[in-house]
Amino acid sequence: MKIKLKIKRFNPEKDSKPWWGEYEVDVEPTDRVLDALHQVKWFQDGTFNLRRSCAHGVCGSDAVRINGQNKLACKVLMQDIVKKDDDTVTVEPILGLKVIKDLIVDMEPFFAHYRSVMPFFVNDEPAPADGRERLQSIVDRERYDQGTKCILCAACTTSCPSFWSNEEYVGPAAVVQAHRFIFDSRDRAAAERLEVLNQQRGVWRCRTAFNCTNACPREIPITQLIGEIKQTLATGEIK
Repeated sequence: MKIKLKIKRFNPEKDSKPWWGEYEVDVEPTDRVLDALHQVKWFQDGTFNLRRSCAHGVCGSDAVRINGQNKLACKVLMQDIVKKDDDTVTVEPILGLKVIKDLIVDMEPFFAHYRSVMPFFVNDEPAPADGRERLQSIVDRERYDQGTKCILCAACTTSCPSFWSNEEYVGPAAVVQAHRFIFDSRDRAAAERLEVLNQQRGVWRCRTAFNCTNACPREIPITQLIGEIKQTLATGEIK
């Protein structure tokens, strides 16, 4: 079937403002939006640029807005968004981050927030005498399981109204990463991370809009995890 692919284009070296490029593309129902974008890049307009890597929903690099919603282009099937021939599919860059070119945005502010919550394991205690890994129970492991699913695609953060209005907000993705280590029974830096999240740019800027949870391609209950961080800050107890 044929679709009309409408892509938001912008090259800061020559464009004064963004513009919409329109392309007619042949697709199969089981093609992904990424396949259609490849057709444009490879066969119709080599000046068009996008970011992608694994193309299998793992790396998170091809997060874009498809028909107004944040999605991974490699996961959205045409049959789920196109109902008939000549349907129009719009694709634009995720919001809240500077556009470098076309669908490629500057991810550095996003990763700066990610780094600010210390997204790594901290434990200076002596390693087990037998030289083995630090063990924990199945229940302890399950406590932070949701946070381990995050692929840092930025779909949640760039769908957040609080982030749009204030780029200093650490954003949902950074909170998810902090949650993953705060509730790890083996880690010893929970207090430092909670101090970061208790600042004005931290979790209290969340307004529980649920945009982040709805945008997450890994179906992480992000709003719930943010709520758990807020409760921990309010009670002073990690449960």
